[in-house]
Amino acid sequence: MTVSLPLVLVLGLIAWAAIKFLGVRVWIAVVIALFGFLLSRTFLAPAIDSGTRSGVDVVNGTHD
Repeated sequence: MTVSLPLVLVLGLIAWAAIKFLGVRVWIAVVIALFGFLLSRTFLAPAIDSGTRSGVDVVNGTHD
């Protein structure tokens, strides 16, 4: 069975759980999100994209 969820929904749930159960402050979650958007415009973006795709492939069991 394949379930398709938007990444924003998954990250939102993780952020909500961290704020609710781990005591992470809201402003820290906002700063981390903004840093992620800024980081996506740097020279590190291709490496992050490649690492993320490889991790998803490993989790899904579709790696070569």
